[in-house]
Amino acid sequence: MTPGNNGASTPEDDDPFGYLYADGQAKGAQPPSGGYGYPNSVNRVRPVGTRQYGAPQGHAAQTAAYGQAAPQHQGAYGQPQGAPGRPNAHYAAPETFPGGGAPTAPQQSARGGGGGRRGPNTKGLLIGAVAVVAAVVVGIAVAMTSSGSEDDKGGDAAGGGTAPTQSETTDPSPSASDGAEDATELPSIDAKALRLSPGVNTASEIEGAQSDGGVYVAGFNQVGATVTWTVDGIEKAGSYRLYVRYGIPGVDANATMVVNGKADARPLNMENFAKSPEGDWERGWQSTWANVNLNEGTNTIELACNEGNQCNVNLDQMWLQE
Repeated sequence: MTPGNNGASTPEDDDPFGYLYADGQAKGAQPPSGGYGYPNSVNRVRPVGTRQYGAPQGHAAQTAAYGQAAPQHQGAYGQPQGAPGRPNAHYAAPETFPGGGAPTAPQQSARGGGGGRRGPNTKGLLIGAVAVVAAVVVGIAVAMTSSGSEDDKGGDAAGGGTAPTQSETTDPSPSASDGAEDATELPSIDAKALRLSPGVNTASEIEGAQSDGGVYVAGFNQVGATVTWTVDGIEKAGSYRLYVRYGIPGVDANATMVVNGKADARPLNMENFAKSPEGDWERGWQSTWANVNLNEGTNTIELACNEGNQCNVNLDQMWLQE
């Protein structure tokens, strides 16, 4: 290959589309045989500069030189089809059609309200919700009323009334025995009527004792000291409550309790319940109690100061209650 001689093969000869150009056609370029695989394709290739305008399939094509206006074909809406510089009627916007126009705004509601659709009826939903809540409240009130009535009937049927509350007492009041047989008074004793062991004596120097003459038992604060009460007239065997009034100098005390010769495993507690100051005998008078089992007839109750007891205490009175 030399300058000015490009050889037998030139680019337009190699161009598979050279037949579309005038110089390629002059050099004998031929179109490929057969269609291009598209619908309604034809085997005949048109030279550059020719164009078909709006001709129906099967009719002779109307051609014009490239750059010249082609004959116009009336479209479906009376507009020239395929005219240069004008839009194709098939793809024109709706407002270009006969009777078309600018899109209108949404129509207002029939009631003259604002544009667009109305929202949900929230007022109706609120009224419905209130009605449901009211129905539930009424149902609960009716159920509670019915339950209270049934409870009242059940209490009357079971015992003719309600049970005592914590602030009430189940013990019979003094008026409960009116018209009935008088209850037997249980025994009681003062300090000077107790039987005392040697070394134990009575005294009255400390004020506050309730025994006759203000007498109390002193000298009990020694191991082996005892005071004994012989109880007569117990009509029925059973459990009774023994009360003991004592005085201490603001310090806890206790003693062993022996009933009918049998010592109780728990000592009689004579604690400083009154919280009296230590050393103050006059403000240390108070009471305690313990349950005792007595036989019918005569019984003996003894308080003893044994090893392990704290016996620095004065004894005032003793009495029984059922």
